[in-house]
Amino acid sequence: MKNKNIIVVAGEPYSVFLELIFKSIKSKKIKKPFLLICSKKLLIAQMKKLKFKIKINEVNKKKIKNIVLPNRCINILDVKFNFKKAFDKINNNSSKYIENCFEEAFELIKIGAGNILINGPVSKKHFLKKKFLGITEYVAKKSNKKGQEVMFIYNRKLSVSPITTHLSLEDVKKNLSTKKIIQNVLTINSFFNLKFKKKPKFAITGLNPHCETNKKFSEEDKIILPAIKKLKKKNINIKGPFAADTLFLKKNIKKFNVVIGMYHDQVLTPIKTLYGFNAINITLGLPFLRMTPDHGPNNSMLGKNKSNPISLIETFKFLSQIREN
Repeated sequence: MKNKNIIVVAGEPYSVFLELIFKSIKSKKIKKPFLLICSKKLLIAQMKKLKFKIKINEVNKKKIKNIVLPNRCINILDVKFNFKKAFDKINNNSSKYIENCFEEAFELIKIGAGNILINGPVSKKHFLKKKFLGITEYVAKKSNKKGQEVMFIYNRKLSVSPITTHLSLEDVKKNLSTKKIIQNVLTINSFFNLKFKKKPKFAITGLNPHCETNKKFSEEDKIILPAIKKLKKKNINIKGPFAADTLFLKKNIKKFNVVIGMYHDQVLTPIKTLYGFNAINITLGLPFLRMTPDHGPNNSMLGKNKSNPISLIETFKFLSQIREN
């Protein structure tokens, strides 16, 4: 049996994530202990600047499988990082450090020392450097599940999932397929059945405005509708395609649990408008559960002690809501 440890990779060192960790612990709204992978020296420096006082428990990696992590403190696996300032502008110098933190996490998961990964935000420009569309794809590649990953933005009232992720609009069309839509929906459906014992109600958007096009090739007719028909034959509760501009109206959206969109902003924009950052970014299709709070590094707010920890708190709260398998 795998250890149920929650592994947290702090991600970009010059983000507000550690501030959110401090605030979440102080609020006493995190009920589960976790192992934070980051620089102990940086954590202490930022904690001091932000005037927090939280007990730090440094963990020996070799013993992690056989110990029970204490709560109400920061259990840390120290990864060395040379820095000059506790707070600085995001730059390329952090990339190797972030990669080392992720590698530690993947190793712990591989040896069975944990089965849940939460990561803080990273800079796509500096860390991913155009090698990956996002952390979703990075984690999938590192887990040998490339092409099986599903980006799922979860809120208990309404969740969304884009078929394509951080792609330029000009590339969306050629990256859509009936197979990809079916895989995405089936993965989410299995997740609901496994973790909530619940059958979700899916809505799916079209690609074109009002689900119409003056081109000879209609994505709605040739790609999306065939996927819907095949999914219905598999007893999936799904309807559409719907025009995205009216789907999220209250009278329409209350009928569904999950909206499947064709591209990132088509579904991410409305859910953030409706719920702000009260949502969790989950990567499905991996051999472990990977989550991240639905916010970026927010470097402009670094060191100001004004960032809201609600998304991180919701991430931990979510773990108390789902069934452990």
